[in-house]
Parts: sequence; C-alpha cells; structure tokens
Amino acid sequence: MFGLSQQLRRAAVSIPSNIAEGAARGSDKECIHFLYIAMGSLAEVETQSIIAERLGYITTEEQILESVKTIRKMLAGLIKYLKNK
Repeated sequence: MFGLSQQLRRAAVSIPSNIAEGAARGSDKECIHFLYIAMGSLAEVETQSIIAERLGYITTEEQILESVKTIRKMLAGLIKYLKNK
C-alpha cells in the first residue's frame, strides 16, 4: 500500500509540474511535448487509482476517474489549441 500511494503521489505531482515546465519553454512545440508527458502522468494516476480500488485501499475511485476525465479534456484542448495556433 505504501509503494502504491507514493507512486500515485509522484504521478499526481508530475502533472502540474510538466504543465509548468512546458509553459516556461520558449516554443509551442516544446510546450506540447510536456503536455503529452503530463497526459502520460495522468494515465498513471488513472491506472493506479483503479489498482488501489481493486485492492480495497480506496473507495473513491469514481471521483478520481471523473477528475481524470476532466483534466484529460483540458489537456487535450490545450494541445489542440497550441497545434492549431
């Protein structure tokens, strides 16, 4: 349980960290690259939440997955915007 919770925390922190790093870069291309990395970390959070629920460690998986869905839409929208700029 400790290992899974630590990994989940790292993945969750990685999402805004990669968004911030991408935004600090000089080009849209680099920003998009880091947004995709953030999307990967989001997928990790989703997977680890499902695993934690199946192992009986959490009972709020639905709330987490709804947040993941919302954040995924926001990231995808930002990526699309930057690609079409």
